[in-house]
Amino acid sequence: MSSPALHIRGQILVGPEEVLDEVWVIDGLVSLTPPTSGEVETIQGYAVPGLVDAHCHVGLEAHGAVPPERAEEHALADRDAGALLLRDAGSPADTSWIQEREDLPRLIRAGRHIARTKRYLRNFAWEIEPEDLVEYVRHEARNGDGWVKLVGDWIDRETGDLGICWPVDILTEAIAAAHEEGARVTAHCFGEQSLVDFAAAGTDCIEHATGLTDETIDTFARQQIAIVPTLVNIDNFPKFADAGRGKFPTYADHMMDLYERRYETVAKAHEAGVPVYVGTDAGGQLPHGLVAREVEALTTTGMTTTEAIGAATWGARAWLGRPGIAEGESADIVVYRDDPREDVRTMADPYKVILRGHSHAPSGARG
Repeated sequence: MSSPALHIRGQILVGPEEVLDEVWVIDGLVSLTPPTSGEVETIQGYAVPGLVDAHCHVGLEAHGAVPPERAEEHALADRDAGALLLRDAGSPADTSWIQEREDLPRLIRAGRHIARTKRYLRNFAWEIEPEDLVEYVRHEARNGDGWVKLVGDWIDRETGDLGICWPVDILTEAIAAAHEEGARVTAHCFGEQSLVDFAAAGTDCIEHATGLTDETIDTFARQQIAIVPTLVNIDNFPKFADAGRGKFPTYADHMMDLYERRYETVAKAHEAGVPVYVGTDAGGQLPHGLVAREVEALTTTGMTTTEAIGAATWGARAWLGRPGIAEGESADIVVYRDDPREDVRTMADPYKVILRGHSHAPSGARG
């Protein structure tokens, strides 16, 4: 027996300026016209395309990879928060099985992080030397879903500060190899110099991007290099600085400087036209399900509420090549009781989550 069609009424936010009064979900797909027969369930509220967490780590926690049942909990937490499209920005766990699950968010995997030897968190990445970078990039490009994740900088114990991980000439060759394989490249970058090098090498995206300066912001805007700031994770910088201050005071001061200007940095990037998208960095350090908090954080950088919503919905979906709310597309929609354009904090309380046309009432949602 087929499920009843859904009739979503109210304000359907298709894009920054396109708002519909109603849409239907028929056989799992969006329809702009009602069904000709059968049962119909009506849902009233404010609807947006399924949220995107463009930087998370399903199947990864502080010590490394976790079993599938724990990865399932990660994915369910994201789904209940309304994050129905996840770009997994590096995981040592093979989570491709999630893509076969109708009840779990859609997943775009970047494969495993690629880092310099002993220059990243233990048990997270392939740890290699520069001469092997191109080979590993090609490997992960073929194993992932169109993305490769590099670690661009990390604390250098010899200098006592953030240091780049890759010579720019080899980095350029590696990014070209990823592009030949049909993949885009993103990188973990905290400091200033790694951003200069990755832009010169032709990267597509940068995670965190706390080290952006006026000069690199201009370069990123000109080349349309996207950033995913992960502001909810940058809130941990004081903790990272405190942990390293005893042995590496220069690093600690650097991290605090990046932290203190984080909102100004993102504001300048956004104002200059750098594409900015929502990502939480869930997994490793943070729990899953924080996408609404990141949307709210972006509004502190000068983004309007509609711009911040777009960074998690229609804008992020277009960037990742995935559809939003459109005729004949899979119905991946989040419905709220209140208008998130008036107060983005309402996004932390989804009323209905519709994934592949199936309606879910998140735990804790108001009836």
